[in-house]
Amino acid sequence: MNRLPRIRQIQVLTALVEGNAINATVRMTGVAKNTILKLLAEVGHACQRYHDTYVRGLACLRIQCDEIWAFCHTKERNVETAQAAPASAGDVWTWVALDADTRLVPAWLVGGRDAAYANQFMQDVASRLTHRVQLTTDGHRAYLEAVDTAFATDVDYAMLVKQYGAAAPEGAARPYTVISGEPDPQHVSTSYVERQNLSLRMGSRRFTRKTNAFSKKIKNLQSAVALHFMYYNFIRIH
Repeated sequence: MNRLPRIRQIQVLTALVEGNAINATVRMTGVAKNTILKLLAEVGHACQRYHDTYVRGLACLRIQCDEIWAFCHTKERNVETAQAAPASAGDVWTWVALDADTRLVPAWLVGGRDAAYANQFMQDVASRLTHRVQLTTDGHRAYLEAVDTAFATDVDYAMLVKQYGAAAPEGAARPYTVISGEPDPQHVSTSYVERQNLSLRMGSRRFTRKTNAFSKKIKNLQSAVALHFMYYNFIRIH
């Protein structure tokens, strides 16, 4: 069986982690589209396995969590009228946890934005930590039960609720709610994980808001996310 030479594989993966779409990578490298998709699936699966095996026993102190939107095949509002839409078609959310001190991403999950995915995500986050942390999330209500199930009382947890409109007076306290423990007000923030969302949008063409490079299959999106975070955590110089 023919196998893509290692140097060509590196060229393809380099193009993908720098935010190029599949078709653009085809033009840049001369590698067939199906070959690139197959390579992405294989490498993405390997990245996920490596992360699940080795990114554990983390001594993080402060964790920020957020969700970033994308879609598969078609946007949610167009699913009913889309032709040959797969079961996974529609809005897709990537849950991301980030260590505010080292910028390491210890956990992520690609799927829906409901309570079931929130529970799965927070269980994964908790399983990778060695001791009590300060946790900050946005105001998504699904976090409340998920954090309680995953950490019980062994967490200092605050929920940051964004307020839009007129600017707050100078020196006004940030709008957050203490859910559990005694979180340090100076570190109640989701700014770093929100900035990481920008890195994901810039580093993976599938997350560009207005594009025709969106994922057609959910497995391809999952592989692309795993590749991005392997590059982000272990290769990219921050």
